[in-house]
Amino acid sequence: MPIYAYQCGTCGHAKDVLQKMSDAPLTDCPACGAQTFAKQVTAAGFQLKGSGWYVTDFRGGSGGASNTASAAPAGQDAPKTEASSAAPASATASSDA
Repeated sequence: MPIYAYQCGTCGHAKDVLQKMSDAPLTDCPACGAQTFAKQVTAAGFQLKGSGWYVTDFRGGSGGASNTASAAPAGQDAPKTEASSAAPASATASSDA
């Protein structure tokens, strides 16, 4: 059975209630008795874990590494890869020979 979050519009009392999906929503506030007790919209309380799930499975877009590079906030550089930092070192080593 899912847990639903409720909050009273009059007094602000909040409560989590274990209910069946087929049960009627609660309307009476247990604290003040007003009929303004309403169900709140909340995030799902589960995570997909295990060897068959990937972080990118349920994210929007095409997925993969291209999403993580474009997701960097403005003003911050994308993370550097090893290939870009290793290229100058190998170039100077070959010019010294």
